[in-house]
Amino acid sequence: MSTIICLGEVLFDLLADQIGVSADQVTSWTPLAGGAPANVACGLVKMGDRTRFIGCAGDDQPGRDLTAKLQSIGVDVSGIQIHPNAPTRQVQVVRDLAGDRSFGGFGGLPADHFADAMLSEVSAELFVGADFLQLGTLALAYPASAASTWRAVELAKAQGIKILVDVNWRPSFWPDPAVALATIRNLLAQADFVKFAKEEAELLYGDTVPQNLCQHLPQAQGIVITDGGNVGKYWLHGVQGEQAAFAVAAIDTTGAGDAFVAGMLHQLGAGKSAVETVKYAAAAGALTTLKPGAIDAQPTHAEILNFMRNSGEQLIILNN
Repeated sequence: MSTIICLGEVLFDLLADQIGVSADQVTSWTPLAGGAPANVACGLVKMGDRTRFIGCAGDDQPGRDLTAKLQSIGVDVSGIQIHPNAPTRQVQVVRDLAGDRSFGGFGGLPADHFADAMLSEVSAELFVGADFLQLGTLALAYPASAASTWRAVELAKAQGIKILVDVNWRPSFWPDPAVALATIRNLLAQADFVKFAKEEAELLYGDTVPQNLCQHLPQAQGIVITDGGNVGKYWLHGVQGEQAAFAVAAIDTTGAGDAFVAGMLHQLGAGKSAVETVKYAAAAGALTTLKPGAIDAQPTHAEILNFMRNSGEQLIILNN
């Protein structure tokens, strides 16, 4: 059992009740707890790990509901800060007819208006005993939360805590998207493990082959590139390979990538092989698409193992 710190945004995904229409055509929304690092923290608890979430929520009902949600699952919420004025972020999520989601905005409020952007300096005490620090990239978009992210990296490195960064490219979060890519690259240069979506690797480095990305990220011990329902690629523990997505009847892909990251961290902490790690992560991601939302849809460790037993082998190992 590992102890993982997840730092970043906690928010409500406002999931469109109408499928296949744009945000301005949606007439009603269903709020579902989310935020990539918060999703990862919850997914890890369901897999049997200990997690501590660090983030900032508003002093409002959505903020209280989110804190209670994480706490009810078993996440250590001692690192959640409460901002007295800024509201808890709520993000509109629209879905196409295939269940794939896209972000429709923040309900008319400016992107930097929300509490998660105001995360202040984190306490060193929160890092005691941790094995991994998991970060997204959205916290880099705003001065306060960016400074807190870099402080967390400093604390992790001082204590020998491994760092996993999950790139989460959302240009609508960035006040100045022109500086975003360089900022993200700076963080990736500090990571022991990096997870990209295929389009993110292409955007940041112009390449989607994990081994090639080692030239840009020589310190990385593992690089994984997912591609939705297609074949993903990885280089992990010196092993390069491909992992085919599990075929499922997806209804909502929100949080699938976060479940993948949780599965990856769980297996890394358990000392599993590259093959076992990526297969387990892919299964976790696939299962999360079978229900709406992110946190509520996440599978347990037992459900993942059962799913893999019933699905058969879907691995292609290129070479060792």
